[in-house]
Amino acid sequence: MFEKTASLRETVMDEKAMNRTIQRMTHEILEANPDTSKLQVIGVLRRGGDLAKRLVKCLSETEGTAPKLGFLDIGFYRDDAFQNVTPVVHQTDIPFSINGSSIVLVDDVLFSGRTVRAALDALTDFGRPANVQLAVLVDRGHRELPIQADYVGKEVQSGKDEDVRVNLSETDGMDSVEIWTKKERREK
Repeated sequence: MFEKTASLRETVMDEKAMNRTIQRMTHEILEANPDTSKLQVIGVLRRGGDLAKRLVKCLSETEGTAPKLGFLDIGFYRDDAFQNVTPVVHQTDIPFSINGSSIVLVDDVLFSGRTVRAALDALTDFGRPANVQLAVLVDRGHRELPIQADYVGKEVQSGKDEDVRVNLSETDGMDSVEIWTKKERREK
């Protein structure tokens, strides 16, 4: 019998680096969207929602006005939703019309592209935005679908068998991005 364990390989971003990265991404979003009147930010729950809040706060501090903020649950839109486990369902909260708006969709890690595909499917149930831009804190490559982020905090080189973990103070008590290596060991 085998037991799976994981060990920390590397911390690639600490709290200070994460704050700088979010500020840089904010400026990139503003450069691409000089008219913020139709800008709306929607975070993919869970950690994408927390990052969306941080981006909206930074956008508000920089521009003086905050874009509308929403949260999107994709549990039932995933293509693997019912294969192995029952999906964890969170509350979608988009209390505004997205029709004709510029949406910045926020997630923590871009890996295969399947989460973003599910988010785009879910988003279309709420309307038809003028455009959707993708902002991710970490892009780790290994895409299975042709999806590319418009705003990337950091590109991280990792193996397919490794975990890239984004820790946020709101959910994890600290801010960091870590790479964990999975190991199997034989039980005696």
